[in-house]
Amino acid sequence: MKALLVVLIAISLFSCSPGSSNEALLKNQIDSLQTKLSESYKPELGELMTNIQAHHAKLWYAGQYQNWKLADYEIKELQEIVENIKKYNSDRNEVKLIGMVQGPLTQVSNSIQNRNSKQFEDNFTTLTKTCNACHLATKYEFNVVKIPEGQMFSNQDFKPSN
Repeated sequence: MKALLVVLIAISLFSCSPGSSNEALLKNQIDSLQTKLSESYKPELGELMTNIQAHHAKLWYAGQYQNWKLADYEIKELQEIVENIKKYNSDRNEVKLIGMVQGPLTQVSNSIQNRNSKQFEDNFTTLTKTCNACHLATKYEFNVVKIPEGQMFSNQDFKPSN
């Protein structure tokens, strides 16, 4: 058993010695992977914000129809997008303030869990105002978010199915 261990260690040391073909192969693989990583798709901040806009609206409609299952789904989608913004766009200065929406998102989520329409509307309004405060603080004041009017998604029924 000891002899086998000594042989394995010797092989490992030999294969890792400087200048070996394995070293060159590993370096080429690392370089190739780094190139692929740098060229891989990364969602841009604008794309993610557009997704937020759609889910923000759908969340409102779900709350208006008291479709709490759909509202719960939509609030989780919003929370996931915020996390993706932090993950994929952390190099952007604007993203440093995205955490300010965390409290309002939690409040909306709580009102959904409580199935409280009045609380939902109040918390949703706070969330919307917080989005605008973030836009103002990051010099995107020209992008004003509001509570949806009318039905933007004519291809979706927001009434509960049960």
